[in-house]
Amino acid sequence: LEFGEIREYGDVFKVSARAISNERLEVSWDIAENYYLYNNKSLRFSTDTAGVVLGKPQIPEGERKFDELLGEEVVKYHQRLTVVLPLESVSDGVDLVSLRVRSQGCLEDVLCYPPTEQLLAVTLPPPAPAGAASLADVFGQPAARPVRDQSENAPALAPDEAFVYEAIGLAPESILVRFTAQPGYYLYRDKFSFRITDASGFKVRDVVLPQGTIKDDPEFGPIEVYFGQIEVPVQVSRPAGPEQAITLEADYQGCRDGDICYPPQTSSAKLVMSAANTATGPAVPANGLEAKAGAAKQPASEQDTLAQMLLNNPAGALLAFFMAGILLAFTPCVFPMVPILSGIIAGQGERMTTARAFWLSLVYVLAMAVTYTVAGVLAGLFGQNLQALFQNPWILGFFIAIFIALALSMFGFFELQLPGRLQSRLSQASNQQTGGSLTGVAVMGFLSALIVGPCVAPPLAAALIVIGASGSAVLGGSALFALSMGMGVPLILFGMSAGKLVPKAGPWMDAIKAGFGVGLLALAIWMLERIVQGPVILLLWGVLAIASGVYLGALERVPDAASGWRRLWKSIGLVLLLLGSMEIIGAANGSHDWMKPLKGMQVSGGMPAAVEHVTFKRIKSLEDLDAAVAQAEQAGQPAMLDFYADWCVECLRMERNTFAQPEIRALFRQIQPMQADVTENDDIDRALMRKYGIIGPPAILFFDRHGQELKNMRLVGYFEPEEFAEHLERVLEIR
Repeated sequence: LEFGEIREYGDVFKVSARAISNERLEVSWDIAENYYLYNNKSLRFSTDTAGVVLGKPQIPEGERKFDELLGEEVVKYHQRLTVVLPLESVSDGVDLVSLRVRSQGCLEDVLCYPPTEQLLAVTLPPPAPAGAASLADVFGQPAARPVRDQSENAPALAPDEAFVYEAIGLAPESILVRFTAQPGYYLYRDKFSFRITDASGFKVRDVVLPQGTIKDDPEFGPIEVYFGQIEVPVQVSRPAGPEQAITLEADYQGCRDGDICYPPQTSSAKLVMSAANTATGPAVPANGLEAKAGAAKQPASEQDTLAQMLLNNPAGALLAFFMAGILLAFTPCVFPMVPILSGIIAGQGERMTTARAFWLSLVYVLAMAVTYTVAGVLAGLFGQNLQALFQNPWILGFFIAIFIALALSMFGFFELQLPGRLQSRLSQASNQQTGGSLTGVAVMGFLSALIVGPCVAPPLAAALIVIGASGSAVLGGSALFALSMGMGVPLILFGMSAGKLVPKAGPWMDAIKAGFGVGLLALAIWMLERIVQGPVILLLWGVLAIASGVYLGALERVPDAASGWRRLWKSIGLVLLLLGSMEIIGAANGSHDWMKPLKGMQVSGGMPAAVEHVTFKRIKSLEDLDAAVAQAEQAGQPAMLDFYADWCVECLRMERNTFAQPEIRALFRQIQPMQADVTENDDIDRALMRKYGIIGPPAILFFDRHGQELKNMRLVGYFEPEEFAEHLERVLEIR
């Protein structure tokens, strides 16, 4: 079975429910061929409808069998399962029950889906009439009305009789709306809109209209309309709180077929929303006040899309996470692991073989993946980012010292051999890494995962969302492990290639080891940038480039009979000499960007070139953020909060490559840019991140002109200027 063939849970386990009477419900599943549901305490039923108490479900006997996938004996159901659910009590006036059904199933001998909850609405039959016919029950059977003559000569019905509007709260965030057009009447699909008028913090977030019928209308031409009865799910955003009564106002318009059209109508329905333990994201309709039915939904963020995919299609999602890991391997957060692995392999010298390089690389990657997975699961469960904790100057300084020691050994200043009595502890630790000990390699993989690449990417955020929302450490951890192994595949391939290409003996081996030594020194400077920034980093890059150029013979005369290789090395050395000189000049001029060392220098003896920077409003605490968002709201502007840290490589890239672009600076004039520097990762920083569920930088939050966060507009990770500009424009369009 290919991953692409895995079907959605609802497609293979089609659930429905009906009321047998006012005292019993019947819930049924139609189960696709080769699939089965199982009952191992996985079938659960609950309701959010006030005044309804469910009894003990009557579950039929199934096939009792040991399941290889689950590793235990379970009761299986194939083809169809029907469960009778008693209603112990139903309050007067309740005629629609919101039913939550939790189940779990598998594809035979291939995979098991995670426990899945499905929401059903069950209409109860009306109570027996006591003499005269009753009026329509709320969401019961259609109202019994006197039979009227619907001919052209008959008088038209009043609007509220021609079109009956009803609504009921299904769940803390869900409303079910029903419109009934009487025979001979119809409603226009594109004329619906909904809003909540009397509840603070409640807003309509999404409306899903069913497909209609195309009609050649005398007023509007071919248009989509509804005949008879339709049900419309309405999703709301709301604050946390107890059960609350609200009013849902609806706009609509309809006609009597072949005769007259009514003007646009507005009706209201009062309903009760059940209690909510947590607040939901704010509404983000086009006009900021109401949701227009049929309007385009705001796109979900990348991490939310991946999280939903992981919950709905775990097997396919794991493949997606693995592929995402391969792409992440070529980002600045993972690429620095290449010189570390190179140093491990080069330290083998003439003992290196392709097979040995493979095993060393595999152990390194597995240690990195396990560490990355465990750290991610702990972060999801407890909200504490272990990688951020390891960005301590003392820890980073110790790791940098190890890299420098390894680099010096590559240059031949001293030899790091197997541990001996006379060697220091540092030499012993260093030897374990370069000498090829699998334990030492695993230690380096462990440290690399915690220290080298602490930035947050959308797949990592998605896995943490799943862990935090569902509590499923296994599901989220599996995704993180797949992501980590994807990141490790290029490293394993590189390690095998390096093991095959490294000379076994001779003077070339010294040159190769020196090259790897330069890589380790470059990695040490790259990590030092998290502690020391600005001109010092430029100076160190300049010294390393000049020293490398001198080593390659930039200042030596090339004999006339020199080979092409000798001339190539000298050319590269001259380029490095030039680049190093530029870095040192930039350092002397006070430059802070080693990627652009001469930026901002004087031009032709004139004044220094003006460099425009984005001015962020600095945020430290939740109080600072509330005040800044309120200030932006008063100015009628949206706001943006950027979570930044000096040790976050992708944050620095955003500062240099994205925020500095003229088109981004122009858009920032229409928005209130704020920045929370969480470099220290102290209690105040963690409280701010915990409030918004941020596990670490880079992450960017957006707030609308009313001070509400636009959760579906969140960004995680690095974005190129073009992508970021398009995203800002979408935020600015939200009114």
